[in-house]
Amino acid sequence: MSTRPSRTPIRIWDLPTRLFHWLLVLLVTGMFVTATLGGLWMDWHVRLGQAMCGLLLFRLFWGILGGRWSRFSSLRLQLSALMQQLSGQSPASMEAGHSPSGSWSVVIMLLALLTQTISGLFSSDDIAFAGPLAAWVSSDSSRWFTRIHLWGQNLILALLALHILAVLFQSLVRGKTLMAPMLTGDKPLPADTPASRDKPASWLLALLLLCLCVAFAWWLGTLSSPLL
Repeated sequence: MSTRPSRTPIRIWDLPTRLFHWLLVLLVTGMFVTATLGGLWMDWHVRLGQAMCGLLLFRLFWGILGGRWSRFSSLRLQLSALMQQLSGQSPASMEAGHSPSGSWSVVIMLLALLTQTISGLFSSDDIAFAGPLAAWVSSDSSRWFTRIHLWGQNLILALLALHILAVLFQSLVRGKTLMAPMLTGDKPLPADTPASRDKPASWLLALLLLCLCVAFAWWLGTLSSPLL
């Protein structure tokens, strides 16, 4: 008679990854609110967009240098793995880190947010609002970026809705807790599951990277007109 392997809390999500996740939630919320209010709130929309740019740049670097399960190399993007998950036949080895559907969600969401951030830098309504880099492109190009930015808002809202529904489905239907590990970093898994690196030295590296990325994003905001 087979017995289920004993489980113990394993550090899956390092602190920088968890902070990135929740900061992203706050920034996306703030950007939608300021865009909806419009007017003088658009100044804050731009500032939040610059912060978003820095945060996303940090995540790209952290996808290479972060803890084991935060790295892009740990994402499960094979279609066979996705089909296994959708059929409810995923092996126990897939419990750590992002599931196949979660892996695709990470890639699609990061691409959508990067596209939204970049398009916002070059957007303009030709009246009261212009992105920090709108003057660097022609009026036609700026209008094209603006259309991408406006269309992207709806796409991101749809992706967020799908993400929330997926989390609820996994939690309520399949009994998998996804929120707690993103808060504590730990997940009950077989004792031989490799853990993510999550030490003060790693946190210091993450802080340095974040500061550099945010500083770069803020510098982009100073380039309001092309250099002559």
